[in-house]
Amino acid sequence: MSAFTHARTSDRIRLLLRRVLPWSAPVLAALGIAAVVAWPDTYLHATAARMFPLALLAVSVCVVTGHAGLPTLGQVAPYAAGAYTTAHLALHGVADAALHLLAAAAAGAMVAALVGVVLARYRGTVVLMLSLAVAELTTITASQWRTVSGGTDGLAGIPAPRLLPGLPPLLDDRAVLLYAAAVAATATAVAMRLLGGNRQLLLSAVRGNEARAAASGHRVTTYLWVVHAGAGAVAGIGGALLIHTHRWITPADVGFTSAALALLAVVIGGTASLPGAVVGAVMVLGVRDVVAVDLPGHAPLLLGALFVAAVYLLPGGLTALPARLRRSLRVLRPPANGPDTTAPHMSRRTS
Repeated sequence: MSAFTHARTSDRIRLLLRRVLPWSAPVLAALGIAAVVAWPDTYLHATAARMFPLALLAVSVCVVTGHAGLPTLGQVAPYAAGAYTTAHLALHGVADAALHLLAAAAAGAMVAALVGVVLARYRGTVVLMLSLAVAELTTITASQWRTVSGGTDGLAGIPAPRLLPGLPPLLDDRAVLLYAAAVAATATAVAMRLLGGNRQLLLSAVRGNEARAAASGHRVTTYLWVVHAGAGAVAGIGGALLIHTHRWITPADVGFTSAALALLAVVIGGTASLPGAVVGAVMVLGVRDVVAVDLPGHAPLLLGALFVAAVYLLPGGLTALPARLRRSLRVLRPPANGPDTTAPHMSRRTS
């Protein structure tokens, strides 16, 4: 009876986890944002708002790396395109936030489409090295094209956006935080929706055996190019958020450091999980800009320790924790028929 009761309890726990876990991430995220908003610290509000541009850059990296199977550091190119497009719209009197986001998404998609013409034809380490060259070219272009980027001094004094005509500009740190969180959540949800169903199955088939997928009649290179362009739109929206939350931009904001932090966020969150990329970005910038504040000069050391811990302790990222928990419960579950209590009695009778 005790074994039967234990099995029923384990089944109930697994059923509860199956129902609760899909909703735990958004609920915890909402509670975390509410706690930050309620906390009376303007530095924390501003820092939290600046996590979401990197989060969307990490989401775009996750789409290209985790779903399309193209390891990349070059998503800073569409990220920069979206950022500078938004900056110049704002500097020329266009204050509509929705128009900023649409223009940034279009600019990011166009740049990613141009880069994807080359990257979608290669695989593995070659893609990573080419994307590294794209990241370096982005930084050099932003540093030298002074009429667009302001050179190494960057662009400052960018006006704050307006959510709707007639509304005041987004200047309050709490309002900026809520706005950035809403945009990041919406863009991530749309990306998850577009990557679901048959598209996800096709991408899995391409990652698993590209030759077989091509032999089945799928135009693999074209499909990867389309995915790369779509990920560029997400990165472009992240660039728009960069301007909306910072209100200034320098070449360093769209350089190799941002690319490396986004890739680190994907490793921590899980290479195939878009929400995991958001969580990873929050953790990365939380360590760099919040935890490391009291340890000047130690941010790279803390980020390195975070990376090593993620690789060795969480090989599948944070999103692999629920599956590991379910496997642990399955191992702890006793056999369906309960323990064999007849064998000792039979052995005594035969003796």
